Amino acid sequence: MSSAEEGGASVDARLMDLMDRGYKFLHPRDGEGRVVAVVGIRAHGSVIDVLRLDAEDDVVAFRVPGDESNVLEPRKMLWRCRGEAHEVLDELLSLADDYLNADGTPVKGCWVPGEGGRAKWLAPAR
Repeated sequence: MSSAEEGGASVDARLMDLMDRGYKFLHPRDGEGRVVAVVGIRAHGSVIDVLRLDAEDDVVAFRVPGDESNVLEPRKMLWRCRGEAHEVLDELLSLADDYLNADGTPVKGCWVPGEGGRAKWLAPAR
């Protein structure tokens, strides 16, 4: 069994679980058009969850407050995990989804960098 399949589910299956939960994926590219990472983002409740896969053994995921101005380089993190894909994805999938502000207000979405230097609005997961 490969390290990607430890714990029973493949990395692909874990990524599909994230998509089922409302994650949107971006594929940043270098100057020659090659994909340099896979980035998943989901705004929900009062938080934004971010996943960045640089390689199967180099993955980071974190949760930031919904009002964070730069979700890819946040000033404040509520949770963070770094390691191999299967470990980080399992941790991310086990996070609670019931984060709400004290007044019950939800995140309205966030801006993320897009291709060609353009920003893209990411609406919250439903």
